[in-house]
Parts: sequence; C-alpha cells; structure tokens
Amino acid sequence: MVRIVWLLIVTLTLLVGDSVHKSSWPKGETLLSYFEREGVPSKLYYDLDREEKELADEIRAGVDFYEVRDNNGTLRHALIPINEELQIHLHQEAGSFGIRFIPIHYTLLSDGFMLRMEHSPYKDIVDATGNTRLAHEFVNAFKNSLDFSRSIHKGDRLAILYDQKIRLGDLFGMPRIKAAMVETGGKRHYIFHFHGRYYDERGKVLESFFLRRPLRHSRITSRFTPRRWHPVLHRYRAHLGVDFGARRGTPVMAAGSGKVIFAGRKGGYGNVIIIYHGSGYKTLYAHLSKFRRGVRAGKRVKQGQIIGYVGSTGLSTGPHLHFGLYKNNRPINPLRMVKITKGGLRGKQLKEFKKMVRRYKEQIDRILKEQRAPKRVEPLEETIVYLGGENGKS
Repeated sequence: MVRIVWLLIVTLTLLVGDSVHKSSWPKGETLLSYFEREGVPSKLYYDLDREEKELADEIRAGVDFYEVRDNNGTLRHALIPINEELQIHLHQEAGSFGIRFIPIHYTLLSDGFMLRMEHSPYKDIVDATGNTRLAHEFVNAFKNSLDFSRSIHKGDRLAILYDQKIRLGDLFGMPRIKAAMVETGGKRHYIFHFHGRYYDERGKVLESFFLRRPLRHSRITSRFTPRRWHPVLHRYRAHLGVDFGARRGTPVMAAGSGKVIFAGRKGGYGNVIIIYHGSGYKTLYAHLSKFRRGVRAGKRVKQGQIIGYVGSTGLSTGPHLHFGLYKNNRPINPLRMVKITKGGLRGKQLKEFKKMVRRYKEQIDRILKEQRAPKRVEPLEETIVYLGGENGKS
C-alpha cells in the first residue's frame, strides 16, 4: 500500500509541477515547531500517542529530509527520518493534514574491495569510495588493535566487506563493516563484526566500552525494537530503547563513564540526561523526576554514579526510566551491551562466530586474489524519484 501511495505522489508531482526539496533538519527544531512554521495544526501532534511522540523526539539535527511543495511553496508532503528504518510522512490533501509512520525505502549495497595504501587508511578509503563514514568506521574498528600512525606503510593492503544503505542516490546511515583486514609487514590483522561489536579472529572483543544497568532491582516493561508492524493498530511502531519500571525517586546511575552533553527538557521524554562516552557511543535517560545536584551539561560522570531519579515527566503513564543507547546516532539495543563480557565469546556464540570468520576470510581471500576495486555511489541525476517503500528496501 505504501509503495502504491508513493508512486502516485511521484506521478502527481510530475503532472502538476510540484517540486521535491532536500533539506537538513535544523538544530533545535522539533516536530511541533516545524508544524508551527509550516502552518500545520498543532492538534495533529498532540493527537499522537505516547510512543509516537517519543519517536518524534528522535529526529536528529542535520538529518536529510524531503518536502514536496506546490508552485506557491505550500507544503504538500514531507518525509522526515526518525532512524534508519522509520520515517514520518506528513501529507496534506484538500487542505487537511495527516501524519503516519512508514518504513524508509533504501537499497542495500553489499560490497567488498581491496586497496593498496598510498597515504593513510582514512584518506585512501575516502579517495576510492567517496564514503567518509566508511573510512571513519574502518579506522575506529581497528583503533584498539593497530596503531595506523606507526604500523602502516605505503604499499600495505587493506580489504573490507561491508553493507551500506543508499537512499535517493545518496549514502544513508552508517555503513556496517562485516569484516576487514589490514596486511602490513606480511602479517594480516582482522576484525569481525558480531552481534553489535568488533572482535579479533579468536573472538576477543576489541572495544573497551561496556555498560552496566542504570537501575538496581528493576524490571523491564518494554524492550527495544527499531521497527515492527502492529497487527491490531495496523501501523508501524518502534521503541528505540528499554523501559525499566521502578518507583518514583529510585536512583538512576550512569551506565558508563563519560561527559554529560545534555540535561534538560526534551519533549515527550520529559527530563532527560544524555551522556557521551567516546567512540560514537552515547546513552539517554528519560522521564526523570529530577537531576542529581551538580549534574549538568559539561560535567564528567563515572560509571555507577547517581545522575538522577526515576519519574514520569513528559509523556509517561507511570514512573519508569526510558534508557537509550546510540552509536554514531544509530539507536541500538542497550541490553546487548550489558550482557557482553569483557573476556570474549564463549560456548555456542563462539562456535557461531568461528563459522562466520571462516566464511568472511574466504571472501577476503577472493577479493585479494581478484584485486577487486570498490564500487562508487554516484548521485542520481533526476530530482524526482521514488520516495516510499513497503518493506524498507528494494
């Protein structure tokens, strides 16, 4: 149904001369303030349910969104990404506005390539692919196992297996490196992505960031899900964090050490604290009754330190903590990071990992043998393209 609707939108756009505009979401903009600026009745926002208002608070400054406007500049449609899976579709028909949450349409580029280094891994990857995010993720993945400033020499080889989403001809979201290799001095160094983290070929975790639960003796009342179709409501829902039920006033602890980058009100999330932990990780603590004295933006906190207290501020049906985890602004399941041990993989997970390692090593060997060059994504020439998607990808 979504596919048919958006094909119809594109057809009407071509016929009546409406135009598609690509913009970056302004810093400090909220969905409500966007409605006010565009003359959309605020009732449309206030009629959203609690989960939908929380999702609206996930719109990130700087994300690309698309608008369809008529010859008078009047807004007819807007597509505003919430995360890499869901977007808000705002539409106007016969002077009446409507809103819904729909999947993002994207194509998935699965590529593998090798390079001989001329300058640095970062520069060489950017020069070859035009993908700065891929270069950043590659360097970040190896930072705890190789010192590129000392270990890499001209002529050394690297190889990458990765997935990258493409939306409207542009790179969309963060790439996912499945496996990568750097060969220097005749020795190969591998990293492998498995269940949200990077490991060496023996199954030892290479990242130093680990979480602890932000509450003691709490129960989980709602789990993380990036996108799901609700069979009763007949619409897409998402919950980009984990909810812990607890009594009002229960102390909330920092899940990891880091720097507070936000402490204040945040729409449906109420009182919120956001902590940046380095390496692209940040945690969010929402619906707090109050902050602990001295906790403010710019303040450094230690893992386990009390930062606030459970409440039900914002759009909340009762006292609980909404706990979110993000890496490079992508929401991920916090519980995965709590359960992983520092030592590495064991048992069934280790067997599964080793099987995956063998498969990826074989693919990297073929890439090196073929000296396979990277694919480069070129922007679409036409402005008006297919915007929707039923399953989120083609």
